[in-house]
Amino acid sequence: MKRKLNVLFAAFEAAPFMKTGGLGDVAGSLPQALKKAGCEIRVMIPKFKTMPEKYKEQLTHVTNFFVPLGWRNLYVGIETLVHRGVTYYFVDNEYYFGRDRAYGYFDDGERIAYFSKAICESLKYLPDFKCDILHCNDWHTALSTVFLREFYHNDDPLYEQVKTVFTVHNLKFQGQMSDMVLGDILGLYGIKNAEDQLRVDDHSINFMKGALCYSDILTTVSETYAQEIQRPFFGENMDDIFRRRSSVLYGIMNGIDTEVYNCETDKLIEKPYSRLNLTGKEVCKEAIQREMGLEIDPDIPVMAMVGRLTAQKGMDLVDRVIDDILKKPIQFIVLGTGDQKYEDMLRYYEWKYPEKMRSCIMFDEALSHRLYAGSDMFLMPSVFEPCGLSQMIAMGYGSLPIVRETGGLKDSVIPYNEYTGAGTGFSFANINAHEMLHAIEYALDVYNNEPVRWRRLMENAMSEDFSWNRAASKYLEIYEKLCPADKQ
Repeated sequence: MKRKLNVLFAAFEAAPFMKTGGLGDVAGSLPQALKKAGCEIRVMIPKFKTMPEKYKEQLTHVTNFFVPLGWRNLYVGIETLVHRGVTYYFVDNEYYFGRDRAYGYFDDGERIAYFSKAICESLKYLPDFKCDILHCNDWHTALSTVFLREFYHNDDPLYEQVKTVFTVHNLKFQGQMSDMVLGDILGLYGIKNAEDQLRVDDHSINFMKGALCYSDILTTVSETYAQEIQRPFFGENMDDIFRRRSSVLYGIMNGIDTEVYNCETDKLIEKPYSRLNLTGKEVCKEAIQREMGLEIDPDIPVMAMVGRLTAQKGMDLVDRVIDDILKKPIQFIVLGTGDQKYEDMLRYYEWKYPEKMRSCIMFDEALSHRLYAGSDMFLMPSVFEPCGLSQMIAMGYGSLPIVRETGGLKDSVIPYNEYTGAGTGFSFANINAHEMLHAIEYALDVYNNEPVRWRRLMENAMSEDFSWNRAASKYLEIYEKLCPADKQ
């Protein structure tokens, strides 16, 4: 019998300990599925000051040591707890992580470099865990793949077997720094391979670029996005590397936590329901109309939007045709925060159409659940979307998504086919406000005139399996490709 592969999953955030976005959801859910799929996985994140007290109280000290970082010699403490069956390690350093938020400090480059170096150094100190695969995520852990190769592979037999996987969750953020960081912090000045593969010009380096060049396997969070990032429009100046390394680039679509987002068991919604009994959804719709102060009418479709209010999320498209949308028989509720101009725009249209429009400029997890459950349609017109989770969650709650065909939106939503009645939502192809408007009009037409088909679309959407099981099995295949059984 082959032994289980030992995987250290490194990320800068993981729910429920720290979460600022989708990466936190992934690092909080995927490891559990990977453990069930058959590998021995452990997760390493920083120990942040803002970690909930109930988890801090469960921590036990594992070890401590010092790690070199440029000319510095820095303390690293490792603490641990087991959460939902998975062992988590927390890198403890009050100077770097004893702050009120995860990101946004002048020394983020140094903090991230420290964490990446601590990950590598810790591999020789973790008891009963001989790492086979180091799985790094986004630019916050990208340098671990560089440090591993340049400082550790040839100095200690323990590190020779360690293979690396690097996952791009959001290519927009890459960790671009002054080249002074190269020597002063990273200690890589004069190491030609590292300099060549980290530099983007004569004056700056790019942390993520290092991982894209050094890692054994590259992955991203949907099959379509893996193709898109090989083109200049989506590639964020890294498309040439993705094309060059396309033979080791894989697109694996994220999943969602089906225990948290489950309309049959969700305690945050007015009444649970299922694909076979949608009575509860009717109650949830009435409840959200009442909560928002909108007309309570089961025949008026409710369209929701939940997420960041940014250009990337398609807010320019919404801005262009929102007047046209609100002239139709529809109620539109938006929940989220973001750029000031979009927040102001939504407030203005709420004032202009008080009987149809509600803008909830806030982050409210419980309200998002109530919107998924109480809405009929879910608008997500992103300019680009590596994976997206909201459209999957919406489908699970029977809210049909209206999406642009990009990244994970294209991979997860099957457009309605009027001839066969198949599909799980509606879509449009181009970054065009009127194409989006036509998709909304099409959805309204089906909702108003084809109730039987609409019900079938809801049932189709709610039947989709967006659990982490599928993604976990694909990651396990990649791990086993890197570490074949005959070499374990």
